Amino acid sequence: GRYTEAEPLYQESLAIRKEKLGDNHPDVATSLNNLAVLYQSQGRYTEAEPLYKESLAITKEKLGDNHPNVAQSLNNLAGLYESQGRYTEAEPLYQESLAIWKEKLGDNHPYVATSLDNLALLYQSQGRYTEAEPLYKNSLAIRKEKLGDNHPDVATSLNNLAGLYQSQGRYTEAEPLYKESLAITKEKLGDNHPDVAESLNNLAGLYKSQGRYTEAEPLYQESLAIWKEKLGDNHPDVATSLNNLAGLYESQGRYTEAEPLYQESLAIGKEKLGDNHPDVATSLNNLAGLYKSQGRYTEAEPLYQESLAIRKEKLGDNHPDVATSLNNLAVLYQSQERYTEAEPLYKESLAIIKEKLGDNHPYVAMSMSNLALLYQSQGRYTEAESLYKNSLAITKEKLGDNHPNVAAILNNLAELDRLKGR
Repeated sequence: GRYTEAEPLYQESLAIRKEKLGDNHPDVATSLNNLAVLYQSQGRYTEAEPLYKESLAITKEKLGDNHPNVAQSLNNLAGLYESQGRYTEAEPLYQESLAIWKEKLGDNHPYVATSLDNLALLYQSQGRYTEAEPLYKNSLAIRKEKLGDNHPDVATSLNNLAGLYQSQGRYTEAEPLYKESLAITKEKLGDNHPDVAESLNNLAGLYKSQGRYTEAEPLYQESLAIWKEKLGDNHPDVATSLNNLAGLYESQGRYTEAEPLYQESLAIGKEKLGDNHPDVATSLNNLAGLYKSQGRYTEAEPLYQESLAIRKEKLGDNHPDVATSLNNLAVLYQSQERYTEAEPLYKESLAIIKEKLGDNHPYVAMSMSNLALLYQSQGRYTEAESLYKNSLAITKEKLGDNHPNVAAILNNLAELDRLKGR
């Protein structure tokens, strides 16, 4: 997280290489790429993009369109676009990168596995679960064949596939994969490696999703302890870990325990990443959510608004995280019966999610349910019913008939029927 120290060193390296080797040398492309990675990690996406593009152009010119370094450059630019929610721009770059790796290294090279993982993750972000799953499985098979069953990259593949299953509510399929991934990571890297902390964190997240709070808590705490020991008390990964443990406490109604953790997470983020980093926006959003849960609406509102402002500035007006911020602010207004202020925010949030993730993403269903609840509160029952039914259809299609979200929507529909006096 020592970004301020790294930046002048990268810039000096770039300047020396340009002076000594010329503007278009492959080593200049490497320097541009490194500086872009730094900016991306700081949430400085608009500064990173031209550097990635310049690096890609030099690499193509000097090494040819199909060189493995071009594949890496395409992959990096795609990753930036994905961070910004520019999924349609990211996809062809990931696909081109994958095609080059396959052509140059063969279908079963570990780099191909990594490329498959990246494309799968993009599809998962878009709710294209049926397209993501075979890619993850292919990646896992390549890694097992080439690296052996117990390689850390196999653990990564298991973890990714588990994450997909968790997104779909396939918890019983996800759990053994997370556990196998954790076992491999511990065996190969030692009990206190940061990757072990990541594995523990993911398994804890699964347990939290299932309401298995007492099983989740010691895993989150162990994960936090490892990150603090290995990375220091003020590392951004420690902030993430504090945030996750706070979220668990909030789910249990342990608000007084959650609050200092959210605040500490926010403080680390601001110190290490700067006041306007997207991760800081997430921390502000989470602390605001805690305040809302406690009915501390006047404290929550400015935090939600600050989070929204950062996300718009850093990610653009149409990023899915902006939609989340709009939705959360709308929920806050609804809690205060400020219905006329809530409605346009819900609608804007829904429009962004549809545009970015497609009409049938689970987030679209959740957004519809929230708007339906608003209409229900206002006695607009026929509008509410239509949205609930659409939401139910999407949720069943994407997550299956037995997902908790299906139960929640059915419960809302039953309540609506009761209100209508059926």
